Amino acid sequence: MATTSPPKPPSRGEGGDVFRELPASHVLGKRAEEAAVAALLNDGYVILGRNVRVSRLEIDIVARLGPVVVIVEVRTRGAGAWIKALDSLDWKKRARVRKAGEVLWRKRFKSDLTLERMRFDVVAVTFDDRDQPHVEHLKAAF
Repeated sequence: MATTSPPKPPSRGEGGDVFRELPASHVLGKRAEEAAVAALLNDGYVILGRNVRVSRLEIDIVARLGPVVVIVEVRTRGAGAWIKALDSLDWKKRARVRKAGEVLWRKRFKSDLTLERMRFDVVAVTFDDRDQPHVEHLKAAF
């Protein structure tokens, strides 16, 4: 009877943190977010936060362009996806992002006199055959 060795435990970093390999969809999402941040910075935006938690909700990117706070939802899809990245943003997700933005405005930005308003944008990122990102930025998307 052949014996098999038990699976290796996850590696531990400093402080005992457990490191696990991210699923492919998470890796794709992180790459898309990096591409979105790079495009926003290139267009003159200031990044105020990434993966910002607002109670149980999360905002992908919070940016600023002059007197406007911009809440950015980043969308991407893998090569074999049936729908495009922009088409994946349904009404429920838009409602959650809007709710998170409104709560963030009240808690953090309402009293900032240098700000005039908030806008909700969507950045769709696709990767070509050479694995290069292509970014599409829809301003005031919802």
